[in-house]
Amino acid sequence: MIAVFVNCAAVIIGSIIGLLFAKKITSELSDVISAGAGIVTIVLGVQMAFSYQNVIFLTLSLIIGGILGSAADIDGKILSLGTLIEKGISKNRKGPSVSLADSQIPPVKSNFAYAFLNASVLFCVGAMAILGSFQAGINNDYSIIFTKSVLDGFMSIAFAAAMGLGTAFSAVSIFIYQGLLTLLSQFVSPFVSDVMLKELTGVGGSIIIMIGINLLHLRKIKTANFLPSILIIVLLVLLTPLFGKIASFFHNFV
Repeated sequence: MIAVFVNCAAVIIGSIIGLLFAKKITSELSDVISAGAGIVTIVLGVQMAFSYQNVIFLTLSLIIGGILGSAADIDGKILSLGTLIEKGISKNRKGPSVSLADSQIPPVKSNFAYAFLNASVLFCVGAMAILGSFQAGINNDYSIIFTKSVLDGFMSIAFAAAMGLGTAFSAVSIFIYQGLLTLLSQFVSPFVSDVMLKELTGVGGSIIIMIGINLLHLRKIKTANFLPSILIIVLLVLLTPLFGKIASFFHNFV
């Protein structure tokens, strides 16, 4: 679990640095930082997205996952959690609070829940989180997570400067997600093939692109509603042999 703690610490330290910068910058510079973070996020997402192996699986997972996530309103629930955390740490702080209804495209710098949601998704979605946790849990190899920690630390500086304190609390999401993966690694790793990692990276990259689009205010996308896409792509990859048998059956039948 040491790698998980290092990753969480990197995000918290990076967020603190970003918040210190945020206090000294104007709203104009804040917009510049937000735009820069958005561009970098999209570039990172595109690089990951092109790891996909099957475009049909990618399409189905995003569409089906998006429908399921919208039906469950995952985005709203995560934003509500972020708002709840914000209220818990700011009971004695004066000033207007940000309502959930306004949180989808916020004045980015002041929205705790929005920062918490997007930073959590950014830092937890991707092959490095999965593969790194497996390596740490099975082989005591922390190199991938340490590399991820450095990247997350720098990204958290930009995110915290652009969106605020919620970025730091994404460390809670990292701790839960990567901690569980590390603890369960010996049981889960036999089912995770290279193909599955590439497909997961493709879907994760697509979701990260959505975060970048939101940061640039190009369109309002409820990013977290697409998180079920990760489960859908896992199921599709696991069922691929069955799909092959069905196709072979119909081919022979015809």
